[in-house]
Amino acid sequence: MPLLRINARDGMLTLHRRATPVPDAVRATRAAPGPAIIMIHGFKYAPESTSHCPHKKIFRDSTRGWPASLGYNTGLPEEGLGIAFGWYARGPLAQVHRRAADLGRALAQLVEALKSAAPKRPVHIIAHSMGVEIALSALGHLPSQAVQRMVLLTGASFTSHAETMLRTQAGRSAEVFNITSRENDLFDLAFERMVAAPARQDRAIGLGIDLPNVVNLQLDCADTLSGLATLGLPIAAPERRVCHWSSYRRPGVMALYSRLLRDPLGLPQARLAQLLPDTPDPRWSRLVKSPARALPKNLDAGRLAAAARVLRAKAGLFQTASTGIKAKKPAY
Repeated sequence: MPLLRINARDGMLTLHRRATPVPDAVRATRAAPGPAIIMIHGFKYAPESTSHCPHKKIFRDSTRGWPASLGYNTGLPEEGLGIAFGWYARGPLAQVHRRAADLGRALAQLVEALKSAAPKRPVHIIAHSMGVEIALSALGHLPSQAVQRMVLLTGASFTSHAETMLRTQAGRSAEVFNITSRENDLFDLAFERMVAAPARQDRAIGLGIDLPNVVNLQLDCADTLSGLATLGLPIAAPERRVCHWSSYRRPGVMALYSRLLRDPLGLPQARLAQLLPDTPDPRWSRLVKSPARALPKNLDAGRLAAAARVLRAKAGLFQTASTGIKAKKPAY
């Protein structure tokens, strides 16, 4: 089954390096079985860019790219239709976030084209970081049952916006898996400081979405990993305290998402929810130890200095994201 590479810019949808109109390309796939899975990347990518094109990186054809990791490129007809959704995601963070929200309408148009071509084919969405804002924003332009399942990976979106979109017709009918990790806490904080929130005291969805059709799955929780292992879905333990990309790079996670999107009947949302902890770990739990817990005996000045260097590097990434200017060597 084909993999369609589609780019969205200024509200328009075009095939990546092909002149065929998107509706015609979608209609050509209507007879084949299997689901349609839309993959949306996050911040820093730019289609057609020599160095930052998502179709050469996160959506590349190798076994480590998203398409192959989600079960595409097997040559089997039942693998369904894969759609790599590229968009211009470079520039100051607040500007890119507004662009992502606006592109929700373009994504909705793509979903409508898919449902028009094959009304019975399920449509699923998997998105990372700022791509989650596109996925959520599309729900406001779609009818009920337009999207069956959504997998949101460490999303750069505010809770109030997510809840508003998930209370729409399309939002209420979708099954949503909000993938979080305390590894992403620094990035969530940077997002909250650099992007204007729609409501006071708003927080990033990394702290969870409290709605009946949402399962919050914390990837760096030992109880979560144990529960997933009982389903035959082993996932490697986290190796870092701070990481924005482990939600799709950690060994085992893409197999989990593939099963969620390809086998909804075999892995019902309610069954998964029963295996997960009732509440997530608090923010900063990977960075700050409990006061009651003794410090490691081998904690020395060298390790503290190394940790400080890592945090300074992360601060430089945040400065670059907010201004579009490469951070200079920090003075502290």
